[in-house]
Amino acid sequence: MGFSATGSMVGSSAIVGWVAPRGSSGGIKQYYLGGVTPNEVVQDKGNLQVIGNSTFITLQSSRLYMVFQLETTTEPLSWLIYATGSTGLFPSAPDYALTKHIDKVSVRIDYSKAKLGSSQVDGSSSSQGIGSSSSSQSDSCESKLNLNVPLFFDITQLNCLPVWNAQGFILRYTQSPPNIWSFILSAPNPNSYIAIGFSPNGGMVGASAIVGWISSSGAGGGMKQYYLTGLAPNQVVPDRGTLQVLRNSTLITSQSSRLYMVFQLQTNHPLPRLIYAIGPNGIFPSVPSFVLARHQDKASITVNYATGSSALGNPSMNIKRRHGVLNILGWGILIIMGAIVARHFKEWDPFWFYFHASVQTLGFVLGLIGVISGLILNNQLQIDVSIHKAIGIIILVLSCLQMMAILARPKKESKARKYWNLYHHNTGRVLIVLAIANIFYGIHLGREGNGWKVGYGIVLAILLFIAIIFETRLWSRD
Repeated sequence: MGFSATGSMVGSSAIVGWVAPRGSSGGIKQYYLGGVTPNEVVQDKGNLQVIGNSTFITLQSSRLYMVFQLETTTEPLSWLIYATGSTGLFPSAPDYALTKHIDKVSVRIDYSKAKLGSSQVDGSSSSQGIGSSSSSQSDSCESKLNLNVPLFFDITQLNCLPVWNAQGFILRYTQSPPNIWSFILSAPNPNSYIAIGFSPNGGMVGASAIVGWISSSGAGGGMKQYYLTGLAPNQVVPDRGTLQVLRNSTLITSQSSRLYMVFQLQTNHPLPRLIYAIGPNGIFPSVPSFVLARHQDKASITVNYATGSSALGNPSMNIKRRHGVLNILGWGILIIMGAIVARHFKEWDPFWFYFHASVQTLGFVLGLIGVISGLILNNQLQIDVSIHKAIGIIILVLSCLQMMAILARPKKESKARKYWNLYHHNTGRVLIVLAIANIFYGIHLGREGNGWKVGYGIVLAILLFIAIIFETRLWSRD
């Protein structure tokens, strides 16, 4: 009989007893299940505080009766695993190795109500995983939730949201005083993990996630909190995070090829920015590190818990597009227009100067806002765009020098004017070349597709065509 935090064998502590036929020998020991192979099942180890001299096992009328007492300040773990060993094989001295079971089943028990539900079956019985059911059932917010395992909160008043239609994710939640929030995430079993992350800013980095998995064969499953300190697998830390998960409130079950992940949080108000993810097919977290493989797909929404409404999409997406549009308009169009006017319309003095100064100032302001939005975006997403960011900062510094150069502009009669012109013109040319290159590179990094590249390319071609016409006219005049 094993006591498990998640319903899976690995990580559980078990009380194992045996009596040989005719009572010739017997014993009872605690084992710790560090893995699924016999050498990972360690005798006389485990998390159970067994009271001394409280254990015994007896055989009566062909039935075994195994007795033990545990000392615990709270209720024992609610996930219980039962197993039977191979016929005729018993643990024996000196190592008391435990052979692999021939059958097992797990249940989740409500100690206060003496209620239980079938959870996982091995051997000849049919199983789809923890809490599996062979009945046909689909899930939607219009259908009645009917899980074959006991839950410790009222499911009749759950709010329901289809949160990721592309992957069939459905989120149910409710609040009960004082400050207890109950969640049920439903999704088709991807034969990998499913995850729901609570993010302070809409990005993955800094989020705390509840991750659950059950293999399609029902061979194993589990559920853990992870803290996302970065994007690499070794930066996603198991058993860490900011979520206050209630003890014994976590459950993952499979019914009709769908996973139902249940958990309760203690909080005044959960973070509204939620991130959902599914893992790569056939890859599961496993002992000893429980490393989480990189997701194959993800989505994020913002939930209004009070109204039960959600907005699909990453809030960072709007910032990303504003960043792109502002920089294209500022550095990639207006600055170029101002440079064309300054080179080819000097006979319209002083109109050309005021137009040039006004357009360049507007381009600088839009570009500055674009750079600031880019820094905010980078802080939210925590992705490596160091080259793009470095070029953007260089462009910003050059534009600041250009703006300050206006204040130090010598008079036309000054001998220093030709050096100022040389500096001002060439700095502007370098700025424009860097801006064009960084815009195309930014579109590539943003994975916005060829539409944005073609659109800006057309605008750039028009500006280049206009510049060539004026440049040809200037050469012919000379």
